Amino acid sequence: MNTIEENFLTSAIKFLSYYKQLGEKAMDQLTDEEVLYQPNQASNSIALIVHHLSGNMLSRFTDFLTTDGEKSWRNREAEFEVSYSSKAEMMQAWDAGWKCVLGSLHNLTPADLSKVIYIRNEGQTVLEAIQRQLAHYPYHVGQIVYQAKLLKNDQFKSLSIPKGQSDSFNQKKFEAPRERKHPTDAP
Repeated sequence: MNTIEENFLTSAIKFLSYYKQLGEKAMDQLTDEEVLYQPNQASNSIALIVHHLSGNMLSRFTDFLTTDGEKSWRNREAEFEVSYSSKAEMMQAWDAGWKCVLGSLHNLTPADLSKVIYIRNEGQTVLEAIQRQLAHYPYHVGQIVYQAKLLKNDQFKSLSIPKGQSDSFNQKKFEAPRERKHPTDAP
């Protein structure tokens, strides 16, 4: 029987993987120029958002249980200033960040959740650190999806229930046999 801790780890991996996929489906629809587009001086391009996410992921999850999550080699300010030269380069950074996060989470045991780790010398449990990222990463993926929708306008391929199709979607769902979701099922 799975413990609450095992279910939490499985669920965290599932949801982070879902948001990774959501971001990828949005970025797949964009060109090099579109991922580099910066709406205004106060906003970030998708490439800059990815630079920040990748920097955060690599910093937080490299040697996750043993070193401070804010690594001395990380340059957070540059993540919002220095972009990538292409979408391919950006996607390499995206993949490296997610590989680090998901690899670290897959290596955790339920007993690890109560251990204390540090981010910027602030102690928190592994559970709290994971929850922190479960809020942080989807926030930025939402920015990526929103910008992709703005850039593609009516050519954007919906990542969920397309606008105006809620009723038909719900009708199909309610006509199907009831499903019991398990924490290991995809969202």
